[in-house]
Amino acid sequence: MNVLVAMSGGVDSSVAAALLAEAGHEVTGVTLKLWGGESDSGCCSVSDVEDARRVAAQLGIPHYIFNFAEDFERQVVGPYVGEYGAGRTPNPCVECNRSIKFGRLLDRADAMGFDAVATGHHARVQRRDDGRHRLVRGADRAKDQSYVLYMLGQHQLERVLLPVGDLTKAEVRTRARELGLRTAAKPESMDVCFITRGGRERFLAARAPAAAGPVVDAIGREVGRHDGITGFTVGQRRGLGVAAGERRYVVDVDAATATVTIGGRDDLLRAEVRIDALSFVERAPAPDRSVLVQVRAHGTPVGGHLDDDRVRFDEPQPRVAPGQVVALYDGDTLLGGGIAA
Repeated sequence: MNVLVAMSGGVDSSVAAALLAEAGHEVTGVTLKLWGGESDSGCCSVSDVEDARRVAAQLGIPHYIFNFAEDFERQVVGPYVGEYGAGRTPNPCVECNRSIKFGRLLDRADAMGFDAVATGHHARVQRRDDGRHRLVRGADRAKDQSYVLYMLGQHQLERVLLPVGDLTKAEVRTRARELGLRTAAKPESMDVCFITRGGRERFLAARAPAAAGPVVDAIGREVGRHDGITGFTVGQRRGLGVAAGERRYVVDVDAATATVTIGGRDDLLRAEVRIDALSFVERAPAPDRSVLVQVRAHGTPVGGHLDDDRVRFDEPQPRVAPGQVVALYDGDTLLGGGIAA
């Protein structure tokens, strides 16, 4: 099989390329040039591109760079800024997966005659007897990334390979050391790749200046002021700038009035969450089906029932920040998901 491997410069994609080459596939590595601005993390720095190039050389496979910077700015960075300005909390990695890695890159691979695209995501694609595909959690539950792949459907999964999904992170690093890959001990990146560490508010302020506004309690009484809503997200507890005798959380962010509402934990609890742009890996489940609901990348799934475009929780849960992913599972099998309204 002729496979194009997205090599970010990290250990997972490095080992993914190595495993495919060992299995006899014709492997080509590609690193995506996505961001030309300041960066010190993720897969957007100059050092990451060099690491990917050097690993490809070690493996004896061709390596190319695709410049998708304009697409990335338009489809990931711009919407990220816009969402924060609207009082929502986006996940840019999800949009990058949707529109760039499993959108633009997959289209380019098809046009170039590749049979499949591979990445270093910790998740597993399983082929059913009827020829359809399932997307299942990675073998390493602590590193599972199926949550950020909820948007993949049958059209993508029939052309996607996830070679490290059956390995734990420790096994990936061991394999990289055995091969002598320069990325074997490289630390993981946990931040937004196009923003320097600790620089989110500065980045957002430069692109979408925000107006100051009131901080109010659950009954609408002003208890403080803030410099801009982009510094707040629903569920946030620290950095509220308000002295209180008990823990307070952000309960709501109203962009129209630049108002941030805070309250106790009980004020944060909700019985359900509405989901926009709901999509499914195979097909929509039966009405009122029992599902496991995950609302953070490594959050603990909770029980609920899917009812049209809403999930009703079995027990009240802290409000899901608008803009965040709501992923739905049946055991370890990803059913689909969408964006919290």
